[in-house]
Amino acid sequence: MKKIIKLISVTLTLCVFITPAMAERVYTKQDPPRELTPDQAANAAANYQKYCTLCHGDDRQGHVNDHAPSLRSKSLFESGVPHSILRPLSYGRQGTAMGGYLDEVGGPMTLDETWDLTYWLFWQSGAERIELSENPIEGDISRGEVVYQQNCASCHGKDGEGITAPALGNQSALAHNKDEFIRYAIEQGRDGTPMQAFADKLSAADIDNVTAFIRSKASDWTMEKMALRALPTPDEYVINPQNADPDFTLAEGKFVSSEDLYAALQAKKKMVLLDTRVTSVWQRAHIEGSIPFPYYSELEDKVVDLPKDVQIVAYCSCPRAAAEYVIKQLADLGYNKTAVLYEGVFGWMNMGYPVTRAEGAIEEDAAAAAH
Repeated sequence: MKKIIKLISVTLTLCVFITPAMAERVYTKQDPPRELTPDQAANAAANYQKYCTLCHGDDRQGHVNDHAPSLRSKSLFESGVPHSILRPLSYGRQGTAMGGYLDEVGGPMTLDETWDLTYWLFWQSGAERIELSENPIEGDISRGEVVYQQNCASCHGKDGEGITAPALGNQSALAHNKDEFIRYAIEQGRDGTPMQAFADKLSAADIDNVTAFIRSKASDWTMEKMALRALPTPDEYVINPQNADPDFTLAEGKFVSSEDLYAALQAKKKMVLLDTRVTSVWQRAHIEGSIPFPYYSELEDKVVDLPKDVQIVAYCSCPRAAAEYVIKQLADLGYNKTAVLYEGVFGWMNMGYPVTRAEGAIEEDAAAAAH
């Protein structure tokens, strides 16, 4: 009897110290992905500098523009390689400034190049891959929403829309990421970023609950393969070429408002509209009459057919960084009639102004900006 009482006492003592918040999962290591050849690594590093630094930074630190996440966090790469990195790189994140860089959706990179860049980022991070379960995380969604609002909403947004941190309610992200990937990010945080680890702050059950709440934001989203439209030819660069120039009043000498640009388009003023995003997102939706002019373009070749005597308006979705980057380079080449759309294309759509979508229809529904 004394032994039983002693055993119960020891068990109760353990229960005091092994709290739910300490019930962190144990993860097994996976073999690392393939190593790159010196040529593959050099090409991947060059592609990173060309396509990624504008938002993610020269040293992969993130948050240079549009709250783009850090790409040197070990916790990201130990849980996210390959698909949680490869898919957004290849196909983008709809509803965000992240476009798709794979050639099959209109981007500038081959499939081999996107794989190599994914693995280059992994090896740069110094991470060791872990194995994540494919099983769904079961949790109390109602309780998860309460915990989410208390701990996550200030950065990720009340509805997961993203404020200073990534949008957790983004449909393409939820489609591409398994539950355990989301849970691991909550539990372990993202080292080197403002995203703290919650393993010692929330119980294991509440981490499950938040994961289930985030997953509940997903609909039956599917990646639809779209037919790529032909790119505009130089004779199509200037819209309304026979008409008068717009008379913009530019804020800070360079920014045009969506209202003023829309009025000029309605009045059929003569302009050149430059979409400075990756071409894949121009393919998906763009302001009618704009030409794809990606921020990573070799300008000496691109400007051959670009007139200097016509008003140029550049736009992007981050909301101005890529457009300003391009306009600054054009100024260095002697282009003085330039402007940047202040609100960016997402602001343009949220204000109810139209874009031409992949299927060719004109979409005037401001809510479409969230899709």
